[in-house]
Amino acid sequence: MIFRQLFDGESSTYTYLLASRLGGEALIIDPVLEKVDRYIQLLEDLDLRLIKAVDTHVHADHITGLGALRDTTRCITVMGEQSGVDVVSMRVSEGDKIDVEGLALDVIYTPGHTDDSYSFMLDDRVFTGDTLLIRGTGRTDFQNGNAAAQYDSIFNKLLKLPDDTLVFPAHDYKGDTVSTIAEERMCNPRLQVSSEAEYIEIMEGLNLANPKMMDVAVPANLKIGLRQDDLEKMGLSVDCREGVTKVLDPSLILVDLRDDAERKKNGIIPGSVHAPYPDLEENINPGGLLYELARSSERQIVFYCAFGERSAMAVEAALGAGITDACHLSGGMEAWKAAKGPLS
Repeated sequence: MIFRQLFDGESSTYTYLLASRLGGEALIIDPVLEKVDRYIQLLEDLDLRLIKAVDTHVHADHITGLGALRDTTRCITVMGEQSGVDVVSMRVSEGDKIDVEGLALDVIYTPGHTDDSYSFMLDDRVFTGDTLLIRGTGRTDFQNGNAAAQYDSIFNKLLKLPDDTLVFPAHDYKGDTVSTIAEERMCNPRLQVSSEAEYIEIMEGLNLANPKMMDVAVPANLKIGLRQDDLEKMGLSVDCREGVTKVLDPSLILVDLRDDAERKKNGIIPGSVHAPYPDLEENINPGGLLYELARSSERQIVFYCAFGERSAMAVEAALGAGITDACHLSGGMEAWKAAKGPLS
């Protein structure tokens, strides 16, 4: 496995790059905007293709690199379903998996620092965001933080993991890079409590100043979605609010870009062709499924995904590959369900 722990000194943020092999698919956790060029260079050095970029929560101390990485690499952006961001490609909940080639992260909902905080488990290690730090825990006094919820997340979820599980947090301010569950249980001063009430008392007595970037970072991090307005103005989108029957018109070929887990969890628009987004480049070029469909049929290709972000990127890619009669379902499955469209 390829594993890189990268550091941003300005915000003391750790970013993690994961892949199963050189030349394969990659995933990045908690990227920082100012370091995006560095990430891109590292991806090129290792011959990796970035498939998914994930944030553990809406950060208050730096601007996320999710949007910039999406715009540069057309990767899938991922956050928890409680997140207040305007648009991401994929939203996950506890029990889901975040997959790339050869790797699968187990999703654990760990609120407390914020109400959208998640941790991600991979084999022998857990990426804890700001929930569990090395010899500390994330503050709980803003962004709908809750000390009682954090106590539950730490003591009833994270500390239940195997003792030798490696702990990789989103921040460290002292230079530590990794710990273990057993080590934090024994040595983390905030965890040496006998009750939830004692933990709450500690967290409520911290009296910390707000992060210096908070007033800039939080609004910026809530507005990272890929705008779909331009496609609508160009006539390259189908709005299911205009009528479900319009989307089900037999002159259209509906192409579902979501992965198998999303399809199983949220349903499928009847008659869809499944062409997962990570395989898009292969499918839209000569010899690919969508290229051949577009060439051999007079029907228009309509891409759709969960919220419209992947499908908007797919339209841009298809146009670049010479598939001129392509558009997307504005708002994706979320809009389809709101319009009470049929599912199979």
